[in-house]
Amino acid sequence: MSSKTNNVRQQLTNIINSGGSHKEQAEKYRGILEAILADPSDELVECLQVFIEAIVNENVSLVISRQILTDVSSYLVKLPHEVSRVVSHFILDKVQPRVISFEEQVASIRQHLSEIYEKSQNWKEAANVLVGIPLETGQKQYTIDYKLDTYLKIARLYLEDDDPVQAEAFINRASLLQAESKNEQLQIYYKVCYARVLDYRRKFIEAAQRYNELSYRNIIHEDERMTALRNALVCTVLASAGQQRSRMLATLFKDERCQQLPAFPILEKMYLDRIIRRSHLQEFEALLQPHQKATTVDGTTILDRAVVEHNLLSASKLYNNITFEELGALLEIHPSKAEKIASQMITEGRMNGYIDQIDSIVHFETRETLPQWDKQIQSLCYQVNSIIELISKAQPEWIIKVMEEQMMQ
Repeated sequence: MSSKTNNVRQQLTNIINSGGSHKEQAEKYRGILEAILADPSDELVECLQVFIEAIVNENVSLVISRQILTDVSSYLVKLPHEVSRVVSHFILDKVQPRVISFEEQVASIRQHLSEIYEKSQNWKEAANVLVGIPLETGQKQYTIDYKLDTYLKIARLYLEDDDPVQAEAFINRASLLQAESKNEQLQIYYKVCYARVLDYRRKFIEAAQRYNELSYRNIIHEDERMTALRNALVCTVLASAGQQRSRMLATLFKDERCQQLPAFPILEKMYLDRIIRRSHLQEFEALLQPHQKATTVDGTTILDRAVVEHNLLSASKLYNNITFEELGALLEIHPSKAEKIASQMITEGRMNGYIDQIDSIVHFETRETLPQWDKQIQSLCYQVNSIIELISKAQPEWIIKVMEEQMMQ
């Protein structure tokens, strides 16, 4: 053991032997701690470990131990990350047998240690460190906001580590608290995390609804609102075809902000029930996050599956019936796969029709010609309104003049 470490150990022994009041002993411990930190060297970690081992010893009053350990935790943030990480783990190991006595200090150290791992993008370890804080089982009464913030942090870190199952577990814990919190920022943070969990869990239509809701919250910066809107659009496109997605497509298509997004052409094609070809998807694919590019059980990507289902639904409004061969060519997939997807959509009630396997034909029912015509007229009206708005921005005086003339008539 080095001379400096021996010197620290001797000073600590002298404090125990010298006696004195709690205040006097605490000041002496602080003096040694400041001296160790004032002269950093290769022995810094070793000296701090000797110091920590001494102050958490049962021979030292708990009142003093808590005070000095609080001081140590405040100094940890000023140390180099590697030194701080090693010392933090040493503290957690040493206080583990008496962790109930040092709950506040341990929580502070774990929060700091998690930040160190997060900065190095070690998401899993950052989350695991925070999980060790006994938010529900300890003696300390944590505030609603502190617990909510910690659970949300853990969920976000697990999402970064591509572990939506663990993330959902902590989002569920947060959901029990967010209604009790009056902190609007934390409530927004909860909604963002919850939407992301749904997104990762491939519950795309539910995620789209929550992203869309966030896009209207004025407390969020405009750029982030547009990001939320883009996420809502992407999730809607990836969702399974059906009534829920149709309603979400209509909501987004009517939102003029969506016209600014690069994915708008795909949204428009889907809303108007147009067939989407593989060549139309290149720009949209670039917007997808890694987890959205995963493959499904049958080996196709999430996007390919969603587009095939959309095209099949569009075909059901164009044809009375179609052979498996023709349907496969239309959807750009093998006829047997087209049959399987059609069968699944009919069974799940997402498309009206029936399958004649003897003649290899899919029959579609309840072709909605008039509603489809109404939808196209509605789309045209929205486009005309958009043109009028652009004119009013470019030539406001001319618009006012036209309106005055109409009023006079």
